[in-house]
Amino acid sequence: MQYISGFGNECTSEDPRCPGSLPKGKNNPQVCPYNLYAEQLSGSAFTCPRSTNKRSWLYRILPSVSHKPFESVDQGHITHNWDEVDPDPNQLRWKSFEIPKASQKTVDFVSGLHTLCGAGDIRSNNGLAVHIFLCNSSMENKCFYNSDGDFLIVPQKGKLLIYTEFGKMCVQPNEICVIQRGMRFSVDVFEETRGYILEVYGVHFELPDLGPIGANGLASPRDFLIPVAWYEDRQVPSGYTVINKYQGKLFAAKQAVSPFNVVAWHGNYTPYKYNLENFMVINSVAFDHADPSIFTVLTAKSLRLGVAIADFVIFPPRWGVAEKTFRPPYYHRNCMSEFMGLIKGYYEAKEGGFLPGGGSLHSAMTPHGPDADCYEKASKAKLAPERIADGTMAFMFESSLSLAVTKWGLKTSCCLDENYYKCWEPLKSHFTPNSRNPTGPN
Repeated sequence: MQYISGFGNECTSEDPRCPGSLPKGKNNPQVCPYNLYAEQLSGSAFTCPRSTNKRSWLYRILPSVSHKPFESVDQGHITHNWDEVDPDPNQLRWKSFEIPKASQKTVDFVSGLHTLCGAGDIRSNNGLAVHIFLCNSSMENKCFYNSDGDFLIVPQKGKLLIYTEFGKMCVQPNEICVIQRGMRFSVDVFEETRGYILEVYGVHFELPDLGPIGANGLASPRDFLIPVAWYEDRQVPSGYTVINKYQGKLFAAKQAVSPFNVVAWHGNYTPYKYNLENFMVINSVAFDHADPSIFTVLTAKSLRLGVAIADFVIFPPRWGVAEKTFRPPYYHRNCMSEFMGLIKGYYEAKEGGFLPGGGSLHSAMTPHGPDADCYEKASKAKLAPERIADGTMAFMFESSLSLAVTKWGLKTSCCLDENYYKCWEPLKSHFTPNSRNPTGPN
């Protein structure tokens, strides 16, 4: 696999089998090199400021308009109906979501999409959804594109070979990729495969502002990778299926050729991938906690300054050196909604019960924090410098919106941990009314 390095760059790429396939000096010549068709893909309004204007020009063997009419198809477990079940403010945790066995049922990436929770409105381009994908087979003569928003894909088990109109990407656990709105893609898998998806409507992911951190830190723009042009000139006599998610519903159309027939492209609206191991961790080196916003990889901003529709946050391996400090995450009530997932290893605040391929949701103002065992250990630990989270990777989708859980999430999946609340029941009072200064290892 080859890639172009950089986040949000203005890039050019052409398949080396057709040198000079990009038009010189213009976007839409009367006749394109190699008799290709020119097609623009716009990711923003034409009149957006230059800093936020997103578009790419694709030079393809046939334009994407060459297809039969779209028709409604089975929705599976995809939904944007946030009123399926009554609201539930409780702390929620899911066991590892079960992947269908290939010997029992063939499930590809699209048929394996399951909406877990979400909020907002697709038609007004404001909101988000969290999906789980559970699949065991590749998409054959089939592609998918999302008219509603961007997909941030977090594989947890099994690597993904993703074909896009811009080229190919291989995305493995501990990497992420973003397929932006309107981009057609197909997914090959090589085993029973599982992962998480954060979908945002109407906005795009961007790097967070660094503020007092300065010019460097967190996710470096140069570590984001964009696929290079690659095309296939392939006829599909039986019909190639194009699946579109539009206003939360699925539609399918047939066409006679592969959609991955883009010989060259240029622009700043592309898919991209990122390896989470490249994240530069910022942390406290004296006392207390810095807010978890210092672990933000990507953000999708709202119209309110400093408030996100969604943040993608990770908790990577790092050193803990804070003095006279309770080092695990503190007890907390948050005006934001926090969905957490685990790619590998364990999460420091709940070493038992929170499993790779599972998740948890702590809704707005619902209290949460370390379980009783974690509290007892951490409040008595000798505070020497220590490595935290080696061999692990937990992440969080955080949103300013109040998330509703779907019927699949609460009931159909059969993965909800009904005993989650019990991890806090052993917490006991350590109150010492006659002694202000408790004894301890500090």
